[in-house]
Amino acid sequence: MIALKTQPQWGAICHYLRMGMRTVLLDVAGQLCDRDPGHPLRVGVDGVCGAGKSTFADRLAECIETLRRPVIRLDSDGFHHVRAIRYRQGSESARGYYEDAYDFDSVRDLVLLPLGANGPHRFASRVHDLATDEIVREWAIAPADAVVLFDATFLQRDDLRDHWDEVIYLDATMERAQARGIERDAAALGGVERAVAVYDARYMAACRIYVAEQSPKARASIVIDNDDPSRPRLLRD
Repeated sequence: MIALKTQPQWGAICHYLRMGMRTVLLDVAGQLCDRDPGHPLRVGVDGVCGAGKSTFADRLAECIETLRRPVIRLDSDGFHHVRAIRYRQGSESARGYYEDAYDFDSVRDLVLLPLGANGPHRFASRVHDLATDEIVREWAIAPADAVVLFDATFLQRDDLRDHWDEVIYLDATMERAQARGIERDAAALGGVERAVAVYDARYMAACRIYVAEQSPKARASIVIDNDDPSRPRLLRD
């Protein structure tokens, strides 16, 4: 009898959480779809490492599609610098990760500017192959009414800030974000102990530099509490 009573209650809770998550996503999707800047809407999904940016952006893209608006998802892994640049300040350098990990010049010049006002809407969908470390150039054309979602850390640095139409900032505590990042990347980094060391020295240290220098949460147009990715909360729209 207890099992029979408990199962529906837990199912109802899970359903509520899923519906709550979808409500937030649909709310944000609706806001984005209401925007018509006269060119593809350039949306950055920002947050510290482990904040849940890629997952949130993927789910948001699905919601935008349900509203029948063209959506383009760009993978930030296709916009890294080559290894020689990424690690020129040292493989565990926080400042090196902050300044050298991503090719933000290409993001600005080959993606954001072409998709902006009076741009040709022809943009680079990828400039680097992370697996081979080769520089590549892959191009696509965006419909004028497309919503373009690009997720990465450091999207509100000085060289990019003015080129987004909207920035969604996923707010999460450093501790929870780091725990999720370590769980995700431990195998690739050589085990949990090594992942903890790298996150402490490089990734989260770089995020602290970014937060201190750029105040990304305050600057973002939309802020989501994503401390628990299964229960996001809209803090500012």
